[in-house]
Amino acid sequence: MPIAAELSRLKGYRFTCEVVAYAVWAKHRFALSTADVEDLLAERGVTVSRETLRDWVNRFGRNFADCIKLDRPTAAGQGIWTKSSFRSTT
Repeated sequence: MPIAAELSRLKGYRFTCEVVAYAVWAKHRFALSTADVEDLLAERGVTVSRETLRDWVNRFGRNFADCIKLDRPTAAGQGIWTKSSFRSTT
């Protein structure tokens, strides 16, 4: 999980940048709700409110979404069949 360079703005927050980065990354990577992310962090011993998570996602989410999109492979050249490249021999 890459930590975006924009997270240097986290100075003065209660939680470390790793906690914020993980929460925002998990929300965007797996399309989780804030309640799901809250439960995920609670299992790891971090108590965060849904409002705080929503604030983090609104503030830092765009950077993570862009990083995740860059990391995903593209469909072109991956052996995906398209309608124009498929010919029936019947």
